[in-house]
Amino acid sequence: MFRSLLICLLLFTCSVHAVGELEALKTAAEEGDAEAQYKLGALYDYGKGVPEDDTKAVHWFRKAAEQGDAEVQYKLGSMYEYGRGVPTDGAMAVHWYRKAAEQGYVAAQNFLGIMYDNGEGVPENKTKAVYWYRKAAEQGNASAQNNLGLMYAHGEGVPEDDAKAVYWYRKAAEQGDAWMQYFLGVKYADGLEIPEDDAKAVHWFRKAAEQGHAHAQNYLGFMYNSGQGVPEDDARAVYWYRKAAEQGSVAGQHYLGLMYANGEGIPEDHVQAYAWFSVAAAQGYDDAQKSKEWIAKHMTSTGIAEAQKLSHEYWEAYVSNTAK
Repeated sequence: MFRSLLICLLLFTCSVHAVGELEALKTAAEEGDAEAQYKLGALYDYGKGVPEDDTKAVHWFRKAAEQGDAEVQYKLGSMYEYGRGVPTDGAMAVHWYRKAAEQGYVAAQNFLGIMYDNGEGVPENKTKAVYWYRKAAEQGNASAQNNLGLMYAHGEGVPEDDAKAVYWYRKAAEQGDAWMQYFLGVKYADGLEIPEDDAKAVHWFRKAAEQGHAHAQNYLGFMYNSGQGVPEDDARAVYWYRKAAEQGSVAGQHYLGLMYANGEGIPEDHVQAYAWFSVAAAQGYDDAQKSKEWIAKHMTSTGIAEAQKLSHEYWEAYVSNTAK
């Protein structure tokens, strides 16, 4: 019956300019119009056209949810789970997730599985977690597919079955979700729950890296640097380490510094190495601090001063801006 929340906001908030229109919406909501109740709750939820007010959002979401719409029931469950507008209440979150899940609402099915998996709001029950993960996974929910894969990998709620674990991991990754692609790459690289396969690891790391996933970019850089799953190519390793470093990844910044320090895939440059080590070390990366102290022993005071200036520039470009 309802459009998605995003569509409602995009279409509806653009039309609410006059006080009269907002009042008309409130009147319809108070008279029991479920869609008006949902829209009004959404406006309060996001502070569109009215002051943001989670308590009022919950009030109107509940009015609509009690009329049986699955999307609003799911939204109300999330408000209880995260304590927005109401005290955090796992049991109430489960109540509303279940209402939506039983109507086939895929996101609610996945979250209900998570609640059973973690014992939040209900006693922990891995079998029921699998049941709900499967419901969502079979509708194509990538997160549920990944969660179901984990259950098969660890033998929780189902007999352990590596082949089925891989099947569901791949289902999630093939939908194009960068995190799922990265996750599958890690499992192939480390031989976690599935046979180690560096070539397949590279395949999935590349898929995620090309979408801008910094962890995958780091891993892909490492695979090129070490010649695992691909021919060794230090220049390509530098390329991917830099991609990660410029997104604020401390590991990428450290690895890029090491490539400069050792002249691997790029001309040796201690100033650049020190600068990247400094940026990573300033974020608490202990290995980078050690590398910074090591490279400083091979530099002049002038070189260190130049590197410190460069590190400030990198910080502003790749850390401060990334955090905004």
